[in-house]
Amino acid sequence: MIIETLNAMTPDPRLQALIVLLGSFVLAFFTELLFRSVLVIFVQNTKTELDDIIVANVRRPLFLSVLFLGSSWAASLLEPRAWLVFVLNATFVSISILLWTGALIRVCSAILHHVGRRHGAAGVLQPRTLPLFDMLAKILLFGAAVYLIMLAWTLDVTGWLASAGIVGIAVGFAAKDSLANLFAGIFIIADAPYKLGDFIMFEDGMRGRVTEIGLRATRILTRDDIEINIPNQLIGNSRVVNESAGPHERERVRVPVSVAYGSDIDLVRKVLLECPKGQPNICEEPRPFTQFQKFGDSGLDFVLCVWIHEPRYKDDVIDAMNTRIYKAFAAAEIEIPYAKLDVFIKTLPQLHAQLVAQGTAPLTAEPAGHLPVTAQTAAAQVAHALAQPAQPGSILSSTPRSLSHAAG
Repeated sequence: MIIETLNAMTPDPRLQALIVLLGSFVLAFFTELLFRSVLVIFVQNTKTELDDIIVANVRRPLFLSVLFLGSSWAASLLEPRAWLVFVLNATFVSISILLWTGALIRVCSAILHHVGRRHGAAGVLQPRTLPLFDMLAKILLFGAAVYLIMLAWTLDVTGWLASAGIVGIAVGFAAKDSLANLFAGIFIIADAPYKLGDFIMFEDGMRGRVTEIGLRATRILTRDDIEINIPNQLIGNSRVVNESAGPHERERVRVPVSVAYGSDIDLVRKVLLECPKGQPNICEEPRPFTQFQKFGDSGLDFVLCVWIHEPRYKDDVIDAMNTRIYKAFAAAEIEIPYAKLDVFIKTLPQLHAQLVAQGTAPLTAEPAGHLPVTAQTAAAQVAHALAQPAQPGSILSSTPRSLSHAAG
């Protein structure tokens, strides 16, 4: 019917092509005007932003598709060579497919995030599984776009699919680390050992809050406000402690401390329990308590246990407790022991004979009940012996002679 109308208006193919081209521009203009004056105003009055995203992403592909359709029809009316018509049609179709694919990817991502953020969202579509479904939707749409473009250019899809197996093996060997991270990310999302906002700690002691869970890596924000990307493969093969998991986010913090042997144990407990009182970030319930752990090498080992509201306060609470315990022990005259070593010098074999010959007190272990010879005393006695003139036949005088003979 449209062709008959064009033939009735003018028999010239060039004028017909011009009319079709102008008509496509007018139709595209009215389509854009419909979106701006009706649909955009309508979606702005709705409560959700999903329809705004859909309208914003559909406007441009629809406008350009109308122009491409009119341009392709106008070109065919000019009756050019067959190969030129094929190239123009395939080019317009390919561009349209790419435009609509990009729009559909953005729309699908918006729909998934909208459904996943709904209050009481249940089933498989949850906030922690959104990255997985988002990536799957992008892969499917991109694969469909590639397939349609190949059909538009009349390429043999069977041959490409056959060669895709060989290419897949080569890519698998070349990108094995990326594929390992991809599968590890899928397992992390499926098993959900942690979720967005959780405070986790790794084997090396690094701690931080999870800010993003992707298919390739997980991002955490440390206490130093540094965001770190950790490949999912490393996370899947290591032990990760989720400090935010469990029935509540409270966490027990243990502060170890030692006191000297002979200290009043009851006084130590009383002083330790006074330290957490009135401190921020420490829970009143459960109440703090102390434990007598063991008899240590240098003192009695105690531990003060307190609960904190959130894991991110752990370092601050440990710092505050150590400071208050040190001050409280100093005020209560409770000694904090440290490792000490007493050195007992029993004998110096060759020097001992010379000291005996000179009448100097020997460096031997004192009998029970006497103080041991200290290192300072021993050093003084050795210096005194070295300051005396060497006697004939003594060890100190014979040593040079023996060395000189050896040198001769």
